[in-house]
Amino acid sequence: MSQRSLQGLLEAAEAALMDGRAGDAEGLLRRALSIDSRHSEAQFLLGETLREQGRIEESELAYRGAVLANPAMAEGWSALSSVLFDQLRWEESRRAANRGLREDPWNAEASYVRAVLRERRGDSAGARRDYLRAWRSEPTYFPLPAILDDDTLEDVVSDALSRLHPTLQEYLANVAILVEDVPSEDVLRSYDPPAAPTGILGYFSGASLMERSLEDPWSNLPGAIVLFRRNLERLARSQDELIEELQVTLYHEVGHFLGLDEDDLEARGLD
Repeated sequence: MSQRSLQGLLEAAEAALMDGRAGDAEGLLRRALSIDSRHSEAQFLLGETLREQGRIEESELAYRGAVLANPAMAEGWSALSSVLFDQLRWEESRRAANRGLREDPWNAEASYVRAVLRERRGDSAGARRDYLRAWRSEPTYFPLPAILDDDTLEDVVSDALSRLHPTLQEYLANVAILVEDVPSEDVLRSYDPPAAPTGILGYFSGASLMERSLEDPWSNLPGAIVLFRRNLERLARSQDELIEELQVTLYHEVGHFLGLDEDDLEARGLD
């Protein structure tokens, strides 16, 4: 096939990806790479297609192929930093983000990844600078995080709990509600596969009401609902949306305390 045919495959793949047809896009890109296996744009688009399908490890290989073919491709480095971050490979992710910013100081995705990495290290000022850089580059895709202060958080939690049935409030009286900035690596790895570092908004720790038993005293120890402040802030695009997400997350974890699984929670609009 000619280079013209290859370009046609790339254009068709981009259109399919934009239409949400990731499987079709993948097939087109595989054909394009059979023409030129080192074509950086084809490798990058394949990475995007695989990431859209949740195939993170495969997308990493495609992004690596893209930057190997074109080391100056900033978007390839930033995408690579994102999928490494999702695999909890913090230092590799940081290096890829820095390389992306070296190629393009205003690369929004690389700035965002570096911001969340700095947040995990407790570097709030550095994270804020990178969030601003990402927002200035692409405000639609990377809005500035809303702020969830302690007073607002306490008010929203108290109001949400007050709306529950009195009997349920009694059960929850012995359940601690804790707030942490970001989930620890141990918490992320407690899921199979590991949870996305920015995707988990809270979790319930302990035995649910359904799991408690007089024969197992350990199951009757008090549980805890943990909320992750920075993940909630990053998800919301406004203060009102932040409050709504906090309420939904709290009720989601209360559902886990009651013994509901993810399908039950989704059916109740608490996914």
